[in-house]
Amino acid sequence: MATTDKRVDAYIAKSAPFAQPILEQLRARVHAACPDVEEAIKWGFPNFVYEGAVLCNMAAFKQHCAFGFWKAKLLGEAGLKVSEDAMGQMGRITSVKDLPGKAEFARLVKAAMKLNEAPTRVARPVTKPGTRKPIPVPAELKAALAKNARARKTFEAFAPSHRREYLEWITEAKRVETRAKRIAQTIEWLAEGKQRNWKYQGC
Repeated sequence: MATTDKRVDAYIAKSAPFAQPILEQLRARVHAACPDVEEAIKWGFPNFVYEGAVLCNMAAFKQHCAFGFWKAKLLGEAGLKVSEDAMGQMGRITSVKDLPGKAEFARLVKAAMKLNEAPTRVARPVTKPGTRKPIPVPAELKAALAKNARARKTFEAFAPSHRREYLEWITEAKRVETRAKRIAQTIEWLAEGKQRNWKYQGC
């Protein structure tokens, strides 16, 4: 019997009408591929836990849904195709038709399961405070900040860890277009005094 969480039921129920069938489908597919998975709410959105570690998660936004594997970087050999258009790796999901086929989806879930099973569980490297190399502020972001005093003031007042969240998000973009979009979004959020992960605060 599937291990479900009433908080996930509530999350789906309060999501936009277009998102509900997508979230229900994602939920059903994860449970079908991994019968022992457990549900939880972490960072304000549904997560699926297997062998004591997060397996994958899903989220709904105003105009799209997102789905991602926790250890996505290790799923390259399994053929996981990563989209940078949204949180997670499957891009902006606006309908069930945007999802991979059921067989392909199940294959990816099972590949992710193996990463959570001993002895293949991957330990997260421990980084000592102050040992991470600083990330230079990209020239494009400097130029954008120079044009927006409110955004610049927020960025300069942030703790190094909060600035790093934005810098990592921007510099990890592989496409020029994606990088430009993230910089524009960064300026908008900074002007509003928001941290990179403001959507999940207080959840």
